[in-house]
Amino acid sequence: MPLLLDSPLDMHLHLREQEMLRLVAPFSAAQFAGGVVMPNLVEPVDSLARLRAYRTAITAACDPVPFTPYMTLFFREYSREELLAARDAIIGLKLYPAGITTQSEAGVSDFDRIGATVALLEELDIPLLVHGETNGFVMDREHEFLATYQWLAETFPRLRIVMEHITTAEAVALLDRFDNLAATVTLHHLMITLDDVAGGLLQPDLFCKPIAKTPRDREALCAAVFQGHPRLLFGSDSAPHPRHKKECCGCAAGVFSAPVALPMLAQLFEEADCLERLQGFVSTNACAFYRIIPPPKTVELQRKPWRVPEQYGTVRPFLAGRELRWSMPDKQEQS
Repeated sequence: MPLLLDSPLDMHLHLREQEMLRLVAPFSAAQFAGGVVMPNLVEPVDSLARLRAYRTAITAACDPVPFTPYMTLFFREYSREELLAARDAIIGLKLYPAGITTQSEAGVSDFDRIGATVALLEELDIPLLVHGETNGFVMDREHEFLATYQWLAETFPRLRIVMEHITTAEAVALLDRFDNLAATVTLHHLMITLDDVAGGLLQPDLFCKPIAKTPRDREALCAAVFQGHPRLLFGSDSAPHPRHKKECCGCAAGVFSAPVALPMLAQLFEEADCLERLQGFVSTNACAFYRIIPPPKTVELQRKPWRVPEQYGTVRPFLAGRELRWSMPDKQEQS
């Protein structure tokens, strides 16, 4: 019996540009009705003109499959007029601490200066999406940033704040303290720990930011997701890099999970005996928190095994070479 999902959404997605965009966007379009697109391109998407051009490129890359790109602006100091002009074209602003991840050099270096722009977001009811890490010791970065989340949630109580790709038990606990907080959770953080990345031979394709944490943290994420926490949203953080950027000194951070996102999620939820909660995680929760009505799209998964290819173009996918129990109908020839 097939599994039908109503308008699934990927609430944190990197689609890159040019040839890479054209390679990876169809994988997301095949599985999702839409996705929240990150703005950290080589030249950040920090103007309405750049945003419109990028949206057009995404739509063209997905054609003929319908896919709604929910666009974000790269956080900087914006005027009220700029935000009013952009409000109908965006789902939120994405804040990066300066230099914390790929192409985030133009991010925030002084959090004492963001208050005016954040106050405008609260006034105009524009969500704030945050990569929540400091520049401290890598395993402590998310823990150290929790104080900033608390400050934002308390100072701007009507602002909807999304803690992006959380990885720790402490972040899950903070979510329950403030109703204006939600969080995205990735597929790979539900599956791996730091031991998978660096416990034996280094696995560059599992290196990401935030880095995978401890078994305790992974168990806390899984428990909250599989129990159906209403403010946990699926966000793949699928982040493709060509082989020469992964197998090199200075390995780029990012896991390319788009090709396996829904099939592997179905397998995880089935193994946890809560397949009925997958719809909430991949759509209902996001629609409620973001107050969006996604375009109608029914996505079908079949309980038929297929083997994940070793590579798509220049990019190695998450779970390459592994056999999955659930598949998309158009994946049958790969089984």
